[in-house]
Amino acid sequence: MPISDFLKGLREKVGHDLLFVPAVAAVVRDEHHRVLFQRRSDNGLWTLPSGTIDPGESPATAIVREVYEETGLEVRPTHILGVYGGDRRGFRVTYPNGDHLESVVIVFAVEVLGGTLGGLDGESLELRYIDPTRRPELMSNYPDEVFIGGDPAPAHFDR
Repeated sequence: MPISDFLKGLREKVGHDLLFVPAVAAVVRDEHHRVLFQRRSDNGLWTLPSGTIDPGESPATAIVREVYEETGLEVRPTHILGVYGGDRRGFRVTYPNGDHLESVVIVFAVEVLGGTLGGLDGESLELRYIDPTRRPELMSNYPDEVFIGGDPAPAHFDR
């Protein structure tokens, strides 16, 4: 799995200890209102296209970069669907290599501008548009409002 130079440097100092990082995720819809899900190559679990924000990078820039790297799609963020985090929703994970990570994730709705569906960075085993009411079990437990709200849905916050 690709890792940013920043996280790689931190890992050299802290090993596999827990890191707390800001992250972004995207809800990408097709013309049938299905949502794009990604099956990860490191653990085989399903998730939204997502990733960490690099130092100096805005969240909006990070989501454009992450969606492109993981899906091959060029997108524009349209609005924030919610902000999530915490261990109880699965935003604290242990990766197969032993790294512990907890994220606060800003979930964006995005509009597809172009590109060709297909991961570019090796992080995706599979990319599939799925009816959000029939979505697979996800690595992180996003609430239903993220998937079935109207566009634009009011932002949803975990409490």
